[in-house]
Amino acid sequence: MASISSSAPAITVPAAGTLLDRLAVGLLVVVAGVVLLTFRDYGLGWDDYTHSEYGDLLLAFYRSGFSDRRALSFVNLYAYGGGFDMLAALAAKALPFTVFETRRLMGGLVGLLGLFATWRIGRRLGGPPAGLAALVLLAACPLYIGHMFMNAKDAPFAVAMAILLLALARFFETYPRLPLATGALAGTGFGLAIGSRIMGGFGVVDFAAALALVAASEARTKGLRAAATRLLSLLLRLLPAVVLAIAVMALVWPWSVIDPLNPFRAVAYFSHFFEKPWRELFAGELVPVTDMPRSYVPTLLALQLPEIFFALALAGIAGAAATVCRHDLPARRRAVLLLLLLAGTLPILVTVLAQPAMYNGIRHFVFVLPPLAVLAGLAGARLIASLRRRSHWLAAAAGLVMCAGLALPVVDMVRLHPYEYTYFNMVAGGVAGARTRYMLDYWGLSFKQASLAIAAWLAEHGEHKPAERRWKLAVCGPHRSPQVELGGDFETTWDPQGADFALMLGEFYCVTFDAPLVAEVVREGVVYARVYDIRGRSYTTLLTTPAP
Repeated sequence: MASISSSAPAITVPAAGTLLDRLAVGLLVVVAGVVLLTFRDYGLGWDDYTHSEYGDLLLAFYRSGFSDRRALSFVNLYAYGGGFDMLAALAAKALPFTVFETRRLMGGLVGLLGLFATWRIGRRLGGPPAGLAALVLLAACPLYIGHMFMNAKDAPFAVAMAILLLALARFFETYPRLPLATGALAGTGFGLAIGSRIMGGFGVVDFAAALALVAASEARTKGLRAAATRLLSLLLRLLPAVVLAIAVMALVWPWSVIDPLNPFRAVAYFSHFFEKPWRELFAGELVPVTDMPRSYVPTLLALQLPEIFFALALAGIAGAAATVCRHDLPARRRAVLLLLLLAGTLPILVTVLAQPAMYNGIRHFVFVLPPLAVLAGLAGARLIASLRRRSHWLAAAAGLVMCAGLALPVVDMVRLHPYEYTYFNMVAGGVAGARTRYMLDYWGLSFKQASLAIAAWLAEHGEHKPAERRWKLAVCGPHRSPQVELGGDFETTWDPQGADFALMLGEFYCVTFDAPLVAEVVREGVVYARVYDIRGRSYTTLLTTPAP
């Protein structure tokens, strides 16, 4: 496929562009409707309760006039920004939903903002066709949709990075001018990104590389002195944006500013694995998370992105790389594409080279999905435009193929709901093919449905809790979910001895009991969770390791 050209591969008829923009807005409205209709379906995972507490502690920090400093040493979350947790905690005080329903709603709405930013980036770089394509690809990506509802760290960070990328795309379009709105958006984007996760530093690297490309190009064409003068003038105009970035970072991550060295301490903390290592399932083998192969992230991206998304993203990466290397094209255009290219690939390349501890699938890499969607959207729009010049029939056929490729993951999302984040594509054999080779519901979201099934089963069978004690529920997985869903009539434990029921994730580390089955949570033939009646039976552990 031809590389992405310096001119946007957009439809030249204004009415066509307007129609595509209206379709994009319509899609955003549809996604908003889906958020409002489904946010209550998503259960709690391992980290939800702790994140909820962190949000409340951050609010207490501000309400107390900075005297209540518990948030600044809370678990290890002080080393992360808490902007989303504060937003959810504030919303929970105003909305008529439970705390955790509110968190799911706010996650969906923040994710919607990320979709909007992705559309605008694609549209700025490739016109309405590329913008719509980028939006559709991301909206039909189960990894993004699944994580935006329930991932309190990585999904908001992905949105912050998308906002930053949009701001920087605008920045290079007007270089060396810096409109006030662009500077404000850039400062907000940087502050939110670094204030969400210290990995927001990738945005600084991306920006510096793109800025260096423009400066080097101007040094060749205008002379070193003129290029240096323009660059210095721009950097001075950036100072207010830097101040805004620090202020936003301080607001969402107060620990980062109580000591100027704290951001560097966060880098040092996260550069080493900070928990007791465990093993996870990867490619059919149990591998210590500290010894995951370099292929971990690329493999999971290839198996968990929809096929059309992955193929177009590869084409977009190749096209952007080729365009960046073309010295006959405007430097500002090449700089924006370099920015986009680095945003989508540099974190993956660094991970492959550094081989850090890796676990929980690719949830830590949700932030590369928006730039990859834009790259894919540019490639898709360019392909359709190229085919249209040859034959409208060829363009129509390619459009139908793309629509079919997008329909497949959407159908799978409906089938998997509300466990979209567990999606595997057809190359992996879907979730059925991935069940014995990779982790699926590693966050234990299926415990919400399983807990509700326990309550329904007890009511259906006329069961009442034993006299003078609560039901004892042995749980292999996150305990907070059944505690929240089942309430005070149940106590949870890791010890199955003397328990009435056992609630088990379908992951490899949970035992399959030979006991009456109360309920199963199943998607596409794969068991996500089981509930057993183990009264009168004796078991010593909930945990197991499969035979080698």
